Amino acid sequence: MYSRRMVPAVLLALLCPLAVATAHADTTDDKFIAELKSEGIIDHVSNAHAIEAGHFVCVKLDNGMSPSDVANDVLNSSSMPAYHSGFFVGAAIDAYCPRHKAELPAA
Repeated sequence: MYSRRMVPAVLLALLCPLAVATAHADTTDDKFIAELKSEGIIDHVSNAHAIEAGHFVCVKLDNGMSPSDVANDVLNSSSMPAYHSGFFVGAAIDAYCPRHKAELPAA
């Protein structure tokens, strides 16, 4: 009987951190999408695609590419103009990999 009462408590203790992490991720994604929408960047792509591409920016930076090189990749692989490509990379860094902020050129 005692163990049956403990199961819900243990499950709750294990699942609560997941709910908090998911809520944080959604908030980060929402802010990223809002930032892109403010510049009219994602009118032609889905939110999910933009979020995936934003995370891929961080992968490229983690692998040693410079923000400028990543922006050039975005420019060459999308229909975005140069300004939007750079903005996209900056927004991705801001949202998903702020550890790379120091690599951004000074404005």
